[in-house]
This record gives sequence, C-alpha cells and structure tokens, in this order.
Amino acid sequence: MGTHMTSRERISAIFAKGQPDRVGFWTGNPHPYTMPHYLAQLGLESREHFYEYLGDDCRWVPADAGYKHPQGIPPFNPISRSNGAFDYTAWAQAPRRFAECESIAEVEAHEWPDPDYLDFTDIVRQIEGHPERAVFTGMWTSFFHVVADYFGMENYFTKMYTHPEIVDAVTDHVVDFYAEANDRFFRQVGDAADIMFLGNDFGTQLSLLISPESFTRFVLPGFKRNIDIGKKYGKHVLLHSCGAVSDVIPLLLDAGIDGLHPLQALATGMEANTLARDFRGKLAFVGGVDTQHLLIHATPAQIRDEVRRLKDCFGPHFIVSPSHEAILPNVPLDNVIAMAEAARE
Repeated sequence: MGTHMTSRERISAIFAKGQPDRVGFWTGNPHPYTMPHYLAQLGLESREHFYEYLGDDCRWVPADAGYKHPQGIPPFNPISRSNGAFDYTAWAQAPRRFAECESIAEVEAHEWPDPDYLDFTDIVRQIEGHPERAVFTGMWTSFFHVVADYFGMENYFTKMYTHPEIVDAVTDHVVDFYAEANDRFFRQVGDAADIMFLGNDFGTQLSLLISPESFTRFVLPGFKRNIDIGKKYGKHVLLHSCGAVSDVIPLLLDAGIDGLHPLQALATGMEANTLARDFRGKLAFVGGVDTQHLLIHATPAQIRDEVRRLKDCFGPHFIVSPSHEAILPNVPLDNVIAMAEAARE
C-alpha cells in the first residue's frame, strides 16, 4: 500500500491495479425514500453532507440528463404511441412499439433520438465540483433494457431467434445514440473525471437472463463499442449488472472493463471467494456487502466483520459498497456507518 492519497488518487490506483493506500468506499446511491431518514437521524442537510460524513471516496454523476429535447421528450419512447412524452402511468399495460414488428423499414421509420439535443454543460459543472473525489460518470448506456422495452422482454428474447435482423436494427439505433453521446460527453469532460460508469442488468438471482451465446451475439458488441469510447478518452471502465453474471465476466474483461459492480453477494457464482479465486488481479471489485439480508438484519459488529472478510478476500483492488447501490429504508443507518468505518480501517 502507498502513502496517503486523495479519494480520486486512491480509486484510480484501484482501477489501474496499482498500489492504493487502502481499499475504497462508495456508499452507493441510497433511495430517495431512505435519505430523509438518514439525514434526520444525523442532523445533516443534504445527500452531499451525508457522503462527506461517511468519508465516501466516490460520487456518481450520470450524464443522461444532458439530453434536452425542446419538447421534453425522452430519447427513447418504446410505448406504442405516435408522439408525446413517455407515459409512465400506462407503462405496465401499454403495447410495445416493436412487439409485432417484422420489418426493418418500420424500425427505420421510428423517430430515434437526435444527439444534437445533448448539452452536457451542467453535468460537467457538477463533476468539476468534486475535484478530489472519484467521479463515476458517462451515459448509463442501458441499451439492453431499452431494446427490451421496445419489444417487451419475452418478445425481445424470442425475436433473437425468430427475427435476429429486427433485433439488430433496433439495437444498432440505440447503441449508436449512446456511443455518440458518450463520445461527445467524454470529449467535453476532459480530465475532470477518470471513470466511465455504465450499466445493464442481465443477470437473475440464479443465472443470466439469456444464454452466453445470445449475450455474445446481441449484447456484448454494444458494450464493446461504448467501452472503446471510454478507453479512447483514457478512462477506466466500470460496468454495472445485478445478478449472476460470472459466466460472462471473461467476455467482459476481453471487451475492456476494468471494474465490476455491484457483486450481488447471494446470486449464484457471485460470492466473494468465487470471484476472488477466478478474477482477483484482473478486475477491480466494487460492491459485495449483501443488501438482501446482511445489511438489513445484521448488527454493526457483524457488518464490520463481513467488510474485513471481503477486504481480505478481494485484496487492495476493492471498493467497499453495498451489493445494490439503491439502499432502501429497511437498512439501518448504524449498519451503513459500520460499513464505512470498516472500509476505512
């Protein structure tokens, strides 16, 4: 371990597989319902004050709010409607735009997002406000979810076999937008941030949502295109996926990721010992402190013991963080504090 570092230096060393002075700590992104309870208990005024209280090394500043359509229309509208803003109320029941699609011409006729509506000025300003923190940023690049939303998930997975050319056409449009947006964003952000953070959930509690073969055919190329943009601008790349994704970690390493989040501890194949055995030294580990059971039910002393176990297991290239970043109100504040204190030991 090296001499004392700033948070930004520490996290960069972890991702670069260098010599950090200690492991890192990221609180994650506590749910909006959770924060008022925590702030009230501590007598703090803001989320940022909470992060400072915990000694959090990281800040997450996603770039997606940089899409500013003049009519407020979001970049992707998978609901089968001719125009207008996304209808959240009808989301669950609404037909998906390409659920019955059998024509590439129909895909091409859809109004896809225009990158010229992107304006990252406010996002870059937020990032520049954290010069000594490690900022995770970039478009969330959730193309797997977006494409699934355009078809409906069952239709999406079925069409991979029945109409792969339609899946390709929709995927290309979605990935094209994210690739262009990330290129414009990281060109503008310059040296203000070091870590590209992108996410798609493609794992369940037990396995992948699709086979490794389908993942390689339909999903991995989109990751590769966007990871390459992060590398083009000299960024470390952190990938988020909940669930059991160990079967494709080697593919993701080959595609260029530097770190994996959130290490869903109770999902098949995602226990710390297994991940460390297979990937220690190849990957920065971010997460791993179980939110499905441990953080909810354990005592602060048990939380500290688990964090120490994870640190021993993963080694220096580890950022202590919950196994799901959106900490819910059923997680006691004392356990979050214990997690942060054990990370800094």
